[in-house]
Amino acid sequence: MPNDTALFLGQFLRNPAAIGALAPSSRHLAAAVCAPVPEKGEPIVVELGPGTGPFTAEIQQRLGGRGHHLAVELNEPMARLLAERFPKVDVANEDATRLSKLLADRGLRMADVVVSGLPWAAFPDQLQRELLDAVTGAMNPGAAFTTFSYIHAIPLSSARRFRALLAERFEEVVPGRTVWRNTPPAFVFHARRPR
Repeated sequence: MPNDTALFLGQFLRNPAAIGALAPSSRHLAAAVCAPVPEKGEPIVVELGPGTGPFTAEIQQRLGGRGHHLAVELNEPMARLLAERFPKVDVANEDATRLSKLLADRGLRMADVVVSGLPWAAFPDQLQRELLDAVTGAMNPGAAFTTFSYIHAIPLSSARRFRALLAERFEEVVPGRTVWRNTPPAFVFHARRPR
C-alpha cells in the first residue's frame, strides 16, 4: 500500500519516537501478533498504536463481527485514516495511558486481549512503565497481551528494560518466533496473566 507507506514515513519523520517504524507491518507479522484473539465468544480486544491498520484488519478478520474492537491511536492523521478504512472499529484518537478510562467511557469491562503495535524500545523508562501500568490495569486476570520488537532493537538498553518489565508485570511471557517476512524482521512476545 504505497499511500500507507508514504503516510507512515511522513509521520515517522515528524516524530520518530512516537511512530517507531518507517513502514506498516506485514500481514505475516499481523498474523503472529494477533494470534491470541479468540475464535469464539464476544471478546473485548484493545489495539494500541494501530497505525494504518495491518493488525486492525487481522483482528477484524478473526473477530468476524463478534465482540468489541477498540483501537487507540495517538497520531491524528493515522486515527482518521483508520476510522475511514474500518468503520466497524471503535477508533479513539487518544493516549494509551488512559486505557481504563477509555473502556469505562464505553461501558466496557476489562480487555480480554491487548494487541500492541507501540514502539516500546523507542520509549523512555517512565513512559514504558506508565503504558504497561495502563495495559495491566485494563486487563482481565486471564487476559493476553501481545507485542513485537524489531530484531535490530534486541541489544538496545530500552528494549532489554522493556523485556524485564514484561517479566515483572506478567506471570507468563513467551517470546515467539522471528517473523522474517517483515521489514525489518521482528519477533513477537506473548504475555498472559497480568500481575
